Amino acid sequence: MPRNLCLTRQCFGLVTRIECSIRPLAGDNGMWTLLFAAGMTGEQPSTIKSQGPFPGPFVAENILESIVDSLTQHGYEQAGDPQIWCLHMQAHLRQLNGETQH
Repeated sequence: MPRNLCLTRQCFGLVTRIECSIRPLAGDNGMWTLLFAAGMTGEQPSTIKSQGPFPGPFVAENILESIVDSLTQHGYEQAGDPQIWCLHMQAHLRQLNGETQH
């Protein structure tokens, strides 16, 4: 499973988008997190969330795979679109890293 992906779902003429990314946390302690940005295509994300931390990238990949399987059952499809909200997720990751260092 890729460490960055985009899912979309069309409903009533609107396209909902979820971008997912697996990223290491600061501190070289082997901990990783899942980042999610969601919203309407063509707009700013309406929400940014994270899950974790997880002990290593493979655990995070397994969790992401489960989440993608669930979203697929609810009508989402993987899209080959590039991530457009990566700066928003990077800002959220910086916030998480600031919390873990205190």
